[in-house]
Amino acid sequence: MKKPLLLLALLLILPGARGAQGLIEITSPHDVPTTVARLKEAVRAAGFKILATLDHARAAEGAGLELRPEKLLIFGKPKAGTLLMQSSPTIGIDLPMKYLVWEDAAGQTHLAWNDPAWLAARHGIADKTALVKKMQGALKKLAGQAVAP
Repeated sequence: MKKPLLLLALLLILPGARGAQGLIEITSPHDVPTTVARLKEAVRAAGFKILATLDHARAAEGAGLELRPEKLLIFGKPKAGTLLMQSSPTIGIDLPMKYLVWEDAAGQTHLAWNDPAWLAARHGIADKTALVKKMQGALKKLAGQAVAP
């Protein structure tokens, strides 16, 4: 009986507890375009290269469907990604890094990203702990800059 209650409590307090393993989620006081613009500014200032911005809502519209605002920012630093791929080439399926920004049905903007520690575990990378921790800190910091008031 204690284990289900503990699991429920953890799900309620953990960020991004939507059932998607390894996903970290925070809310933004800004709308989707503003959050994405702020993310791009923070990412570039930190020396990352922005590779693409995908507008899922626009793609849906092109298919004759509706979708609330939702954008995917794809970015990275080849030096970090390469070091991870040297340990396990399969992590290349999850790289480069991404931020997803979307608006929910209540109009609240959300920002999510994959936890580098979860990705490392997923791909059996145990020899890059310091790099993974550095990536975790960088992603959290950049997201924090994007959602700051």
